[in-house]
Amino acid sequence: MQTSCCSPPCWRALCVLAAGLTVTLQALPTCPHPCRCDPSGSAVDCSFARFATVPERLPLNLTRLNMSHNAIKTLAPEQFATLTRLEDLDLSDNVLAYVDADVFVGLRSLLDLRLARNRLKVLPVGIFAGLSRLRLLDVSDNELLGFLDFTFRELAGLRVLKALRNDVVFISRWAFAGLTDLRQLHLDTRNLTLVPTEAFAYLGGLTALHLHRLDSTVMPNYAFLGLGRLKELVISDWPRLETLSANSLVALNLTSLAIRSCNLSEIPYTALHHLVYLVRLDLSYNPIDYIQGNQLKELLRLEEFHMVGGQLRRIEMAAFRGLARLSLVNMSGNVLSTLEEGVFHSPNAIQRLRLDRNPLACDCRLVWLARRRLTLDFGESPPTCGSPGSWDFLKMAELLTCQSPRIRPRYPNIGRVDQGHAAVLHCNAEGRPAPSVTWLNPRRMALTDIGRVRALANGTLEVRYAQPQDAGTYRCVASNAAGNDTWPVELHVRALASNKPFHLKSWLISSPSSTAGPRDPPFDVKTLLIAASIGFLSFFSSVSVCFLAMFFWSKGKGQIKHTATIAYVPRTTATSSNGSTGNYMETSRFTMKLM
Repeated sequence: MQTSCCSPPCWRALCVLAAGLTVTLQALPTCPHPCRCDPSGSAVDCSFARFATVPERLPLNLTRLNMSHNAIKTLAPEQFATLTRLEDLDLSDNVLAYVDADVFVGLRSLLDLRLARNRLKVLPVGIFAGLSRLRLLDVSDNELLGFLDFTFRELAGLRVLKALRNDVVFISRWAFAGLTDLRQLHLDTRNLTLVPTEAFAYLGGLTALHLHRLDSTVMPNYAFLGLGRLKELVISDWPRLETLSANSLVALNLTSLAIRSCNLSEIPYTALHHLVYLVRLDLSYNPIDYIQGNQLKELLRLEEFHMVGGQLRRIEMAAFRGLARLSLVNMSGNVLSTLEEGVFHSPNAIQRLRLDRNPLACDCRLVWLARRRLTLDFGESPPTCGSPGSWDFLKMAELLTCQSPRIRPRYPNIGRVDQGHAAVLHCNAEGRPAPSVTWLNPRRMALTDIGRVRALANGTLEVRYAQPQDAGTYRCVASNAAGNDTWPVELHVRALASNKPFHLKSWLISSPSSTAGPRDPPFDVKTLLIAASIGFLSFFSSVSVCFLAMFFWSKGKGQIKHTATIAYVPRTTATSSNGSTGNYMETSRFTMKLM
């Protein structure tokens, strides 16, 4: 006998099965509206859903939860205790102002935790308890005032810590204790005035350190002791940082160093010389205007040099001597007028060169660039001429010519000046590129802009308070890439006679073209000195004799007394009572005050 499905026992079985399935579906958590959920229930995206709290009844097998860009203000204690499989939790871009220490209890599988862009002011000690597997922690863009001792001690497996753009005022000595496996630290210390050297000492495994916005004028000596494995150091947005101390980078073996957007006026050569493993150096957005020659030769492995958006005006010849591996040079956005081939150790090794946004003076000094226009990578914006016109010199190499300098004197090459006065000798030179002017003294030594006899920046030689020994032949040397020119000038200094009357007169600037005429009597310095010496010696001798006499007199007299007692015996004749006559003596005293 066959049993039909329409019989009552069959219907009862179907009803029981349907009821059980209904109970099971009701027990399983559903995807919160309007979140987007993975069909398997392992990933839930609730971003931009306007949640004020974390939704309840989330799938128990959840591994990824995105609650970013909501309006969550608070988190309940043990908020995620049931999500033992959760690996990625994103709570960024909310309005969290405080979180309890037991909020993340139970998240033993968590790998990534993002709390960026909230309003957190402090991270309570113990908040990360149980998160031993955590690899990434991001607390950037909050209002954190500092880091307390042992804040991260439970995060033994943490690899990356990001704490950018906060209001950090202090970092305790043991704040980073326990982070034995940390590899990257991104730290923003806006109100911190000292490098937290003691706190860094617990980060022996650190390989990359990014420090932003420290409020300090100098990088102190031994700032990174204990970071022997550090390979990448980024220092940026320190508006007051003016210099690096000589031993500030001691004990580091960096391969990449960036000091950007600071206030360095020169390259810190002394602090860099021991970084022999350095491959990349970035000094962009600093007011550095000059690169000296032969100062970076110890950086033998350097391959990239960046100096973008600065005030670089001149690169001295052999500036990159010894840098045989240098292949990328980026100097865009400066005020360079030229870049000569002689600044490089191996010009043919350069593969990428950025020179855009520089007012280049296109002349023969740039011929080597035009010849390599097919093998050099100039980027999306190739260099152009800033003078004499704005054009692409790479396509017009035949116009890159130079003119050797030529001196056009405005005065005869003989100058005369009286002793004690000033002489000014001019030297005007023309050429392409504009030649540099150097003055040589009669002993063929180059003159500087310091001293009584000095060479000014405009090519003028000034001799102040001329003396007979200043006489001789001075030489003006004008030079550029095409050659040089020399112009001798003979200077005569008329010595003053000793019998001329004394006359005080302000010093005079004369030139070789000045005409002879009646002059006022000069200032007789020699006579004045002799008269002053005689008078001084006479006065000094008289005073010395007086003091010596008083000294010996006081020694002979002993201690000086201000009072004196004098005893005297008056001579008198007295008659006794019995009529006999005899001599009677009486002693008297009086005291006299010495004035």
